[in-house]
Amino acid sequence: MSSISLLLLLFPILFITFSLFATPSSSAVDTFVFGGCSQLKYAQGTPYESSVNSMLTSLVNSATFTTYNNFTIPSSTSQEALYGLFQCRGDLNNADCGRCVARAVSQLGTICANSCGGALQLEGCFVKYDNTSFLGVEDKTVVVRKCGPSIAYDSDALTRRDALLGYLGAGDGSYKPYRVGGSGDLAGMAQCVGDLSASECQDCLSDAIGRLKTDCGASKWGDMYLAKCYARYSKGGDHSNGGDGKRFRHLVGWWFLVFENNNDEEIEKTLAILIGLIAGVALLIIFLSFLRKVCEGERDGK
Repeated sequence: MSSISLLLLLFPILFITFSLFATPSSSAVDTFVFGGCSQLKYAQGTPYESSVNSMLTSLVNSATFTTYNNFTIPSSTSQEALYGLFQCRGDLNNADCGRCVARAVSQLGTICANSCGGALQLEGCFVKYDNTSFLGVEDKTVVVRKCGPSIAYDSDALTRRDALLGYLGAGDGSYKPYRVGGSGDLAGMAQCVGDLSASECQDCLSDAIGRLKTDCGASKWGDMYLAKCYARYSKGGDHSNGGDGKRFRHLVGWWFLVFENNNDEEIEKTLAILIGLIAGVALLIIFLSFLRKVCEGERDGK
């Protein structure tokens, strides 16, 4: 093969490499928070697999029109029932919601391959399916708890933090699944899953906020994710952008995987580096091949 042909083959590799380095990292909406899978598996090619695929497709399609929906595929003589839902963060528009849910479903298919149930929380959306009904069932199990570094005692800051969390947790009897608030350099957010009633939502958020205040103390930021709601706050724009890696957690017959850093971003960086190394090796091989041919030509000319 000529050097020109080798260079032509190399161009796609170089193009992919430079494209990956130029591609921005995943947005905050797509950041992985946690995922969980049921231990029970289904066999490929069964009616249940078809139901799971149909459920996930319905979730993705519906997310382009609304920020919350749930579906039930009833049981039949050949399969058991399947339940599923998605929910997007309250400030996302339909387009961003649709993209978030599509990404969540894609990751769920990898993380929970052949699992009878799975759940995935990204920063911007939540997706869950299972063969056991969970729709309308309140669940205050702690799934993720993260607290930032402690700051020097500041009674004013703590008072304002507690006031902000109190505002997020205040209930007036109306249904408010998504709540945001701020005070100076403090910002907070809380949300419960849309299948809960107003009273269940209020109860879940009150529990999450109470745990957040107790567990995170004087931390600069804090996240508290329960199975059906979450509450978060941050001071001065600081928040969780990384952590001490990943951990596994067994919870009610499910395996939960919690990433405390942006795993997608790290994978993209690693992939770009590997492809860059491959391209570099390919260039070295071409260069050595060219030198060998030059040397052979000089010997033949003597």
